[in-house]
Amino acid sequence: MPKRVVDLRGDQKALLDLASYGRRGPGHRPLTKAEIEHVSRTVRRVPEVMIKVSGGARTLRGVRSHLDYIGREGRGEVETDEGVRLQERGFEKDLVKDWDLDLEAHRRYTERAIAAGRKPPKLVHNLVFSMPRGTPPDKLLKAVRTFAREKFALQHRYALALHTDQGHPHVHVVVKAESEQGVRLNIRKATLRGWRRDFARYLCELGVEANATERAVRGKRESSKLDGIYLRVEPGKAKLLETRKEVERGWRAVSEILVAEGQPELAAQVRAFAAKMSPPRTDRESIAERLLERVHHARLREGPTR
Repeated sequence: MPKRVVDLRGDQKALLDLASYGRRGPGHRPLTKAEIEHVSRTVRRVPEVMIKVSGGARTLRGVRSHLDYIGREGRGEVETDEGVRLQERGFEKDLVKDWDLDLEAHRRYTERAIAAGRKPPKLVHNLVFSMPRGTPPDKLLKAVRTFAREKFALQHRYALALHTDQGHPHVHVVVKAESEQGVRLNIRKATLRGWRRDFARYLCELGVEANATERAVRGKRESSKLDGIYLRVEPGKAKLLETRKEVERGWRAVSEILVAEGQPELAAQVRAFAAKMSPPRTDRESIAERLLERVHHARLREGPTR
């Protein structure tokens, strides 16, 4: 059974390995300050950051179209990795040339002609960084700027734009798939987990409470949409129940450590958090539950019938 890990740092060392805490028995190591802060944010249900891969473009037309969209067709502002702010419509054509995407597209097309039947690789990746309503947009934008600079600067060209017209602030980031050194950016689930941890850290450094915790550790059902990557695997009920047992044992162990370290209030919050976790459900069970709820509400609206 793979371990469920809660990690908020950029390195590979786990901040809070619930599975291990639940298995080791007495004699656990003390929690670090960062781990305690992360536990506190989790049990207080601090907003979880979201990074979504909203697709990418394999053609120059697709790249220009998406850049035009995030620039609000000339009504918004797009910021490049060089700090240049672009507002007038048509900037996307110059940006495509500046990034040498026209040359890359021609080269990729020639390679595709040689290897017939294969789709050309993406020219850019489209990312969306978002937080719930009420998050200061300026701080969200600043955190994304820091993220992009730390992850992509001097390697992958990028452009970003803040949108605030959909209820919650979010930032679109367009990243060139191939770096200046000729290395392609491959975004995997592990990549997104690490990105979420760092994005949450940058927000916290700006005074915005944000968290990056795995769904299972928060008592959430494993969705078929994980970190922006879409899967169609229906997890077995037995596996879900076993995962929940591991998580519950881990939370109990963390509570015991907190008591031993003189933090009974946080330990009580941990126990309350674990007790309120919703029962684990498969995708099909969740769909069935939602359908029953809709039927119930529909009947209430209709009122008494014959």
